[in-house]
Amino acid sequence: MTEFNRVLVANRGEIALRVIRALKTLGIQSVAVYSDADVAALHVTEADQAFPLEGVFGSETYLNIPKIIEIARKSDSDAIHPGYGFLSENALLAKNCEEKGIKFIGPSSETLEISGDKFACKKLAEKNKVPVVPASEEPVADSQEAAKIAAEIGFPILLKTAFGGGGRGIKEAKSTEEVKDAFDSSQREAKSAFGRFEAFIEKKLVKPRHIEIQVIASDDSNEVIHLGERECSVQRRYQKLIELSPSPVMDEETRLRVADYAIRVSKAVNYANAGTIEFLRDSETGSYYFLEVNSRLQVEHPVTEFVTGVDIVGTQIQVASGNKLPVKQKEVKFSGSAIECRINAEDPLSDFAPSSGSIEYLHLPGGPGIRVDTALFEGQEITPYYDSLLAKLISWGEAFDQARQRMIVALDEFKVAGVETTIPFHKQVMQNSLFCSGKINTSFIEESNVVQELLKQETVHSEDSYLVAAFLLSKNQFPQRQKIVLEPSAQRRLSTTGKGRFVEPL
Repeated sequence: MTEFNRVLVANRGEIALRVIRALKTLGIQSVAVYSDADVAALHVTEADQAFPLEGVFGSETYLNIPKIIEIARKSDSDAIHPGYGFLSENALLAKNCEEKGIKFIGPSSETLEISGDKFACKKLAEKNKVPVVPASEEPVADSQEAAKIAAEIGFPILLKTAFGGGGRGIKEAKSTEEVKDAFDSSQREAKSAFGRFEAFIEKKLVKPRHIEIQVIASDDSNEVIHLGERECSVQRRYQKLIELSPSPVMDEETRLRVADYAIRVSKAVNYANAGTIEFLRDSETGSYYFLEVNSRLQVEHPVTEFVTGVDIVGTQIQVASGNKLPVKQKEVKFSGSAIECRINAEDPLSDFAPSSGSIEYLHLPGGPGIRVDTALFEGQEITPYYDSLLAKLISWGEAFDQARQRMIVALDEFKVAGVETTIPFHKQVMQNSLFCSGKINTSFIEESNVVQELLKQETVHSEDSYLVAAFLLSKNQFPQRQKIVLEPSAQRRLSTTGKGRFVEPL
């Protein structure tokens, strides 16, 4: 067993802060890295040491393996925690760590090579009697070959990049005529995001549910346990927006069966540390199909932490240092229901376009069963250089409806001024009849019309915080598409705080 004295966190934002807090809890020193755009970031100020990565773009900063290894050696770090995104599933970083005697908190480079290759994973899954979605057996060379294979598999199909993840490079084609554009678009996006492109074709299931199993494996890969499922069906452009656990369609018998699939795949790739095995559930047959291995910590891990009580990030660090798994499978207990809403700097009324600007006002929610994972602060500049995630808002309740009601209250309390956010979208979803009844799938946004319903709303009620309204009015920054409707008492208070800008009675 190797005790860590110091760990470098090769990431930024809320996940870097989450890892730093876990390190502090374990009495381990933390080392942060930061780009020129993140000089004042909370993960920088909260770490024991911080080193600059010159530049602002991901390619020259948080994706710069030689620089990160150099800083790890300079700071005498025993290990590197990659967080999620950026280099978290990069076999080359893991290999560099292995060669330099630095522990990579995650799977081995060999496992990352396999898990990062969707072809290899699917073949291993099939070999271990885990159902997979019908797909091409090898990478497709060009759009002509893609069209031929697509016709054999049957439309609609998805063009996917064999390497990478996060929904990048996934394009749909409903006919032979659409294949070329889908292929070219997938190629451009994959090369931009991952620096390489090898496409394969997969049959698109109609309105599937996206369900994943959280696994944790010992550092020697001899023991693997599961921590139940998370449902991630509420998505836009294959990017998750809301996650929940347990899934409304998962009974105990099914959970054990799908978890067994996940453990088989984990063992097949010789997995170590925390990871997620993703599946699609066919809405017509109820069958589950292996999708891919996410060989890293997931954005939505707090949902599982809420319902199991297991500190997944802390466990990652302990397992990487050679400790045994903190719980046996029979000791894992599930309690209640949890929901996570990703609060992104995006405008849901403009097709979720990214929003940049300065955070001029911030109020975070609280209360029983509420958790906020964020590195946000007033005065912070939200730049276009990185992912749009501002915060993760998580609620827990003894049952789904209590978790949902708590989420509604927390979303009402969550105030951000200076950038557009997805908070209004989440409010709409939490009260949507399909969501409330658990009738969700990956086409939920289109089927539920939540964005269209949001567009119909032209008012901001007093419960949306007269304080934020007053602040925006004083700055003359209230969005033009919105009309303020306030109760008389709120109107009076606004008139005294709005620096001469009065709200006329309606």
